[in-house]
Amino acid sequence: MPKMKTNSGAKKRFSITKNGKVKCAKAYSRHILEHKSPKQKRRLRGTTVVAEAEVAKVKRLLPYG
Repeated sequence: MPKMKTNSGAKKRFSITKNGKVKCAKAYSRHILEHKSPKQKRRLRGTTVVAEAEVAKVKRLLPYG
């Protein structure tokens, strides 16, 4: 059986932790930042875990994650 292809867009955006959770960056933190409050910008720093409803979709795109 041939190797499965990893989705290139997904491999740049998501990573899978040792316990099988999916990490990603938070949205809304790239541009138009002068309209956002400092509190909102602080909360958007770092990474978060993908919602349970979306985990299966992401893992399908990362077969060797």
